[in-house]
Amino acid sequence: MENVVVSPCDLAARVDEALAVQAVAFGLGPDEVSIRRQIVLRHLGCPGARALGAFAADGRLVGFVYGLPNDRGHWWSSVVQPYLREQRNDHWLDDSFVITELHVLPAFQNLGIGRRLITGITDTATEPRSILSAIDGDSPARHLYRSLGYRDLARPVHFPSASRPYAVMGAPLPLARPGARPDPGGPTEPTGAREAEGPEHRE
Repeated sequence: MENVVVSPCDLAARVDEALAVQAVAFGLGPDEVSIRRQIVLRHLGCPGARALGAFAADGRLVGFVYGLPNDRGHWWSSVVQPYLREQRNDHWLDDSFVITELHVLPAFQNLGIGRRLITGITDTATEPRSILSAIDGDSPARHLYRSLGYRDLARPVHFPSASRPYAVMGAPLPLARPGARPDPGGPTEPTGAREAEGPEHRE
C-alpha cells in the first residue's frame, strides 16, 4: 500500500472530497451528503475548529478528521447531556475537545491511519480531555478508541436522526499510545464502529 501522509487540511476548501470519503466509508446517499455539507461547513466556522487529512501519494484525500472545543449550546451536546447526566458524567461536556467526524476509505483502513488522524488532532488541543460519539457495538473503531484511552460515558444514546444507538466516549488528553496504560482516573467503562463509523450525527 502506498505511503499516506497525515497533515493539516483546509477541509472547507476540500469539503466535497471529504464528503465523498464519508459517503463511501459510512454509506451515505446523495441527499444525506447534501445535508451534511452544510453541517460540516457550519462546524468549520466555529471557533477552534480544525482538521487533518490523510493524503495518498497522488494527493487524493483518503481519510480525514475534524473537531472543535465542545460547546453546550450545540445540538449534539443538547442531545447527549441527559444521558451523560444520568451517569453523572455531564461535566465531560466542559473543557473537552470533541471529535466531530473521523472517516477513512475502506481500502485504507486497518493501516493505522485512523489512529494517526485522531492522535494528531488531539495532540493540538489545549483542553484536558476529548469526547466523541460512536455507533454502539463491537467494532474496530470502538476498539481503536478504547486503545487510545476512551471509555464509555453513556450508552445507549439515541439521536433523533439515527436508526442505531450510539455510545458517548471520553478520554483524558493526551491520548494513550500503544504500550501505554490509560489514565486510571478516566471515566468508568460499561463498553465502537469501524474507522469509517466514527463520531456522527452532529448538527
